[in-house]
Amino acid sequence: MTMPFNSPASPPVGLSRRSLLARSAFGLGLAALGSLAGGARAMAGESLPGLPGLPHFAARAKRVICLFMSGGPSHLDLFDPKPELDKRFDQDLPESVRGGQRITGMVAGQARLALQPSRYRFAQHGRSGQWLSELLPHLGGVADELCVIRSLHTEAINHDPAITMFQTGSQQPGRPSMGAWLDYGLGSLNADLPAFVVMNSVPSTGAPDQGLLTRLWGPGFLPSRHQGVQLRSGADPVLYLSDPPGIDRARRRDLLDGLGDLNRLAAAQQGDPEIQTRIAQYEMAFRMQASVPELVDLAHESDATFALYGEDARKPGTFARNCLLARRLAERGVRFIQLYHRGWDHHGGLAERLPVGARDTDQAAAGLIADLRQRGMLDDTLVIWAGEFGRTCYAQGGANREKYGRDHHGRAFSAWLAGGGIKPGVSWGATDDFGFNIASDPVHVHDLQATILHCLGIDHERLTYRSQGRQFRLTDVEGKVMKGMLA
Repeated sequence: MTMPFNSPASPPVGLSRRSLLARSAFGLGLAALGSLAGGARAMAGESLPGLPGLPHFAARAKRVICLFMSGGPSHLDLFDPKPELDKRFDQDLPESVRGGQRITGMVAGQARLALQPSRYRFAQHGRSGQWLSELLPHLGGVADELCVIRSLHTEAINHDPAITMFQTGSQQPGRPSMGAWLDYGLGSLNADLPAFVVMNSVPSTGAPDQGLLTRLWGPGFLPSRHQGVQLRSGADPVLYLSDPPGIDRARRRDLLDGLGDLNRLAAAQQGDPEIQTRIAQYEMAFRMQASVPELVDLAHESDATFALYGEDARKPGTFARNCLLARRLAERGVRFIQLYHRGWDHHGGLAERLPVGARDTDQAAAGLIADLRQRGMLDDTLVIWAGEFGRTCYAQGGANREKYGRDHHGRAFSAWLAGGGIKPGVSWGATDDFGFNIASDPVHVHDLQATILHCLGIDHERLTYRSQGRQFRLTDVEGKVMKGMLA
C-alpha cells in the first residue's frame, strides 16, 4: 500500500504527531467509517451492538419507557394517603417533623406552615391492595402490575436541578441523560430508528407550565450520536427529515454518497470522532425517511386499542397519543423512550389543575401497561412513572379545604415501576404521618437509576466514560440496586 506521507527512510517535514496518527490510521479508519456509512447490516435494519461485554449479566428488560411528569406531582394527593393530616388541618407543621430542613423562598416568608390534607379520597385496588387516589381510576385497574415507591428522595429543591438530577444523575447540567447512557452502553435494536426517542406533551388546558430543555435528553460528554431524537406532533415528526421539493430518494442517496466520501476524507485527515457521528447520523436520517412515516401512521390501529388509551390518542400531541406511539416504538426496538408531560407545578389552584394532569395521563398510562401486557411485551419492557420531586404537606398561601397549593418537596415523594423485571403488585417504602420524611426503605434517585440499569443487565458501577480526567457514570459515586423490588 502506498502511504500518503513520506517513508520512514525519509522523515516527514512539518508533520505533526496528530497528523501522523491520523494518516497512519487511514486504511483502518476508512474501513470502519465505510461500515457506518451504510453497511449491509445497517441498511437491513439489524441491531447495532453497544460496548463489548454488555450487558454484564442476563437482562430482564430490553427497553425502557419513562413517563415523566414535569413540575412535581403531589404524592399526597395521588399515591400516599395521610389520614393524620385530616385530623390536623390548619395546624402548624411541628418543628420536630421539619427538623430544620430547608424550604423554598416561595414559602419562607409565610407566617405559618399550615398543614393541608388532601381533598381527594383514596381506596385500595387489586389483589395487592394498592392505595391510589380517586383521580387515578384507570391506574387502579392495573394496580397488580405496579411497584409503587413511596420513599423516593432527592437533594434538589428547585425544578431544573431536580429534573436534571433525575434524567442525568447530577443537578449540574452537562452530564449524559439516561437514554444516552443506554444507547452508548447497549446500542440499538433496530438500525432504522434511533435508540433514544423523546416526545413532549402539554396539559389539555394548553398551559405549557415548566419548559423542558433539549439538554435533558442530550449526550453530555458522550459522542453526540447518542443524543435523543425528538418526535414531534406536527407535519414533520422529525425536523429537517423531509427532502425539499425536487429531491427524490435516488438523488438523496447520490448526495449522501458524495457527502460521505468528503466526510471520510476529512475524518482520515483530522481524526475527529464527530465526523464519524456526522456520517452515521446522515445515514440514520436517510433510513428514518422510510421508517418514521410508517411509525406515526396509526391508521391500522384498532378501535379496541384506541379505547385502551382513550379518545385523546386520536389527537396529535396528546400524552395518550404519545403513549400509543411509545408502544409502537418499543415494538420496533427503540431502546429508551422518554415521554414528558408538563403541568404539574401546583403552588396554587391544585384542586383545579391536578385533576387535569390526572385526566390527561391516567388512562393513557394504564392503557400502555395493559397494551404491553396483552402483546406479551410487559415482561421485557420497563415502564417508569415519576416526577422530579413531590409537594409539601403544608399549604402554600394558607390552608383551605377546597382551594390550596403545595410547595416543592424533595425529601419524600412517590413513583411507580411496572414490567421489565420489577416485582408486580407491591408497595415499597413509607413516609411518616405527614408525608414529609421517609419512615422506611428510602430510595435515592441514584438508587432508582442503579435499579433501572440492573433490570437492563448493567452493573451501574461498570458503565463509565472518561471525561476531563475522571471516570463518570450515571449514578456518579452513589447508588445501590434495590433488590427487594426485583421479580
